[in-house]
Amino acid sequence: MQKKSSLSEYTEAEFIELIQAIGSCKTEQERDELLDRWDQLAPHPAGTDLLYYPEPGSDDSPEGITQTVKAWRAANGLPGFKETHQSK
Repeated sequence: MQKKSSLSEYTEAEFIELIQAIGSCKTEQERDELLDRWDQLAPHPAGTDLLYYPEPGSDDSPEGITQTVKAWRAANGLPGFKETHQSK
């Protein structure tokens, strides 16, 4: 996965891939590196608790977590995800 410097460089699908990669790390070092990237990209008040300790009743799937981050950023006037352009 290519390392990008801001959330607005990621499409929603790429961000979902990052969340999935965090969940499938084979080593602690790899997980720590991806969690550091998460902290830089998604400075949500809940931080990595979104991944490991979600609120009761919340959608804790990678897609649901992505929507939580997206909604929080929009509510706080922060840039969202990179737009995907579908060819016709």
